[in-house]
Order: sequence, then structure tokens, then C-alpha cells
Amino acid sequence: MRRTIRAVAGMLALLASFTGLRAQTVRGVTDTEIVIGTYTDLSGVTVAWGVNNSNAIRMAFDEVNARGGIHGRRIRYIVEDNQYQVPRSIQASNKLINRDNVFLMIANGGTPMNNAVMPDQLAKNVPNMFPLTSARSMYWPYHRLKFGLASSYYDQMRAAVKLLVEQRGKKTLCAMYQDTDFGRDVMEGVRDQMKAMNVALAAETAHKPTDADFSAAVAKLRDAKCDVILLGTIVRDTNQIVAAVRKIGWDVPLMAQVAAYDSAVAEVPGGVTEGLECMTSVLFVGKDDPRPAVQAFQKGYREKYGRDPNFAAQIGYSAAQVLIEGLTKAGRNLSLDSFVAGMESIRDFNDIFGSPPMTYGPNVRQGSNQSYVAVVRAGKWQLSVEKPVGY
Repeated sequence: MRRTIRAVAGMLALLASFTGLRAQTVRGVTDTEIVIGTYTDLSGVTVAWGVNNSNAIRMAFDEVNARGGIHGRRIRYIVEDNQYQVPRSIQASNKLINRDNVFLMIANGGTPMNNAVMPDQLAKNVPNMFPLTSARSMYWPYHRLKFGLASSYYDQMRAAVKLLVEQRGKKTLCAMYQDTDFGRDVMEGVRDQMKAMNVALAAETAHKPTDADFSAAVAKLRDAKCDVILLGTIVRDTNQIVAAVRKIGWDVPLMAQVAAYDSAVAEVPGGVTEGLECMTSVLFVGKDDPRPAVQAFQKGYREKYGRDPNFAAQIGYSAAQVLIEGLTKAGRNLSLDSFVAGMESIRDFNDIFGSPPMTYGPNVRQGSNQSYVAVVRAGKWQLSVEKPVGY
């Protein structure tokens, strides 16, 4: 009898050890927490994006933790500063993956940074969720652990070309873009849509991110008699190019993408950027937005961080909400496979800001490829086209 009891006890202990070992094989997940990481710019040239974006994500996680977590697990969120540099991103990623043992990473900052880190990250089965870049490589080519949030630079410029040619009758399209991974991604969308519509660029110029004098480039495009200029630019070079165009009295329309969709562009003194249009994956909502959920978000952000949320904060909050939805749908028995299945079951997710509905599936890793068209009016971004557009 004693032998039987001892044998049963031994079997139970062995079973418990196997169960514990099985639970431990899910990196970053215990019975009480989920570890999530981010590397982003907290002190470099894109600090306004990195800090506000990660702050809003932390706020969303704090809110869900205050409600008891996700299936009883609280989120532990770790953010590392990459200073918008590739070497720092690799260092930060190594820490998050190998020391902090994160389950997944969200909103990693920068196109070249993500491209450099992702091969090792994905090889270690760490999902890359909603990077803080609109580059197409964040979701394409397909990988089961790569998820993009909304329309990419590529999508935005394809939709812009289609809109300008088909609905506005533009015939002499030109482009100015950064000679970087970002700028080339923008131009890939321009070229692919032009090829699909049998249209050719009349002229184009490429510049370094540090260039400041655009007078010669603008003169070249004016000589080409462009009737619209597509911009693969961010904030500083957008403002400088628009100023150079207006300085010579040229009233040509200009169309940018979400990297230029910033208050610092709309609010240039003297109304320099008045009339500039921009394709954007989501709309920035101001302090006067009356929707209760938006008001609650803005109030909570101000109370927590002592400043108004910017566009990057809004994107971060939406990304966190989609992630929370995926984790919730994964169920209590959280694993890599159940998480992927949970994300793939999301249909027509609507954030609080009125972004295009986001849907994922077995072969769908981008929530939406629809884009809004915004225009600068009286120092603010306003809707230029009522509904989101695509191609």
C-alpha cells in the first residue's frame, strides 16, 4: 500500500514538473503577467514620436492592468531607448529578448532599425507588432509574426496617385523625396501605381535628410511644368520644400504622406504650408473633439504625463488597444500559436479616433490599407476628402 501511495505521489510530482516545464516554455508569460517590450527613440531626433507613442501604450496597459489584466495576467511593459540609431536598436533588442525574455515587442521605432533587428527577433519567435513606421516591410513579405497597424507609405502614395489622376485630372506628376529607405519606400508606391495606370513621372529629385537648400530642385520641377508634386519627406524637409516653392510664387499643389502629417508642418508661421495635402493612415483629433472616449483619453494622458497627446500618442493608444484585443481573443491558455490565432480572428476593429476599420486573418498582416486625405487650413490639419481612399 505504501509503495502504491509513493508511486502515485511520484507520478503526480513528475506530472506537475512536466506541466510547470510546459508553462515555462512560453517566453514572457507566467500565470500572473505578460512581458512586452519596445525599443524606441527617447532622446534622439524623433523623440517627440518615441516618447509620446510609448507613453500612450503604457497608459493603455496601465488601464487594462487596473481592470485586472488580461485573463488575470497583468502586462509588464519595458521600454528601451534606441536614440533612433540602428546599433542602439540591436543592443536594446538583445536585452529585451535575451534578458527580459519578452513575449512580444510593440511599436519598435524606425524603418532601418526594424529591418536590422527583425531577422533575429523573428527567428527567436518574438512577434513584431505595429512598428512605429509605415514602411511596407513591417508586414510584407508575409511572416506569421509580423503585424502592421494601418496603411503604409506605399499604400498612401498609390492611393494619392490614383486620386490625383482619376479624380483631379493631374497629368504632369513630379516627386521630391529623401534618398533613404523611407523615401524609396514612398517612391515604390508612386511608381507602382503610375505603372498600373500607364502614367510616367515628368521629373523627380532626391535629397539627403540633412539637405537644407531646395532652390535648384524646385527650379528643376518648375521647368518640367509639374501640375502636382508628390513628397517623400518628413517634417523639416517638408517645411523647407514648401517654403522654397512658395518663395518663387509657384502655386503648385503638393501631396505628402503620414510622415509629414505633423502639427509642426501645419503650424508653420505665416501660413507657409497652407493648402498642403497629406495622406494619412489615421486622423489626428484635436482637443475640441467632443467624443467621450477621445475626451477621456486626452484627459487621462494630460493627467499622467503633464502634456497634451500628439499624433504619435494617438497611434500608440490605438496600437495598444488592437494588441489587447488580440491577447484577449487568445484566451487564458496563452501561447505563441493562440496569440497568432487571436490576432487572426480580429474583424473590423474600430479605435476611438475613427480610423479605418482594422481586420486581420490567416494571410492578412496589415489592419487596413485605406488612407485619409488631410489638408492644412488656418494652421490645422482638416479633412480634404470625407471618406478614406484606397487603390
